[in-house]
Amino acid sequence: MPSDQTTLASDGAPDESLLPPRNACGVALCGTCTPASACRLGVLSERLEDDGSAVFSVVCPADQEGGPGVAHGGWTASVLDECLGHLPLLRGTTTVTAELTVSYVKPVSVGAPLEVRAWLDKQEGSRWFLRGELALLPGGAPLARASGIWVARDRSHFTRHQRWMAEQHEQQTNGEA
Repeated sequence: MPSDQTTLASDGAPDESLLPPRNACGVALCGTCTPASACRLGVLSERLEDDGSAVFSVVCPADQEGGPGVAHGGWTASVLDECLGHLPLLRGTTTVTAELTVSYVKPVSVGAPLEVRAWLDKQEGSRWFLRGELALLPGGAPLARASGIWVARDRSHFTRHQRWMAEQHEQQTNGEA
């Protein structure tokens, strides 16, 4: 598989050195979460199921409260984006979000045990079409659903972005539009 679709070592296995670090519970961490060794969005654990879906244990942190005792809608979208994006990571592929649609079903209680399930609808080249659901535990009442498209990227994606941002800054500094 080409490097823009999967991060592979020379033996064809996922190249762990190019994937994000994980905390002691196995949760992949972004750059902001790595120093604390914990996901700031409240993802506590993640696992890949035998059927290829992924399951995440989540609790909305108190600092993400929107209304009294309930999560901010932005947190709900963020945690669904995070968890759905981790499904390809659990399969050895780094992706970035291209599109995300969230349907809010019920308010999400801050501090309550939650579960996100994510699954792959289809894959077309480097594009992963994913769906997921955020549910209240223990009963599994649905609170939000998401669907979207994630695009596989290798590390050079981020280097290209940094170069583009430097060009934008230079144009702004030189008064170019």
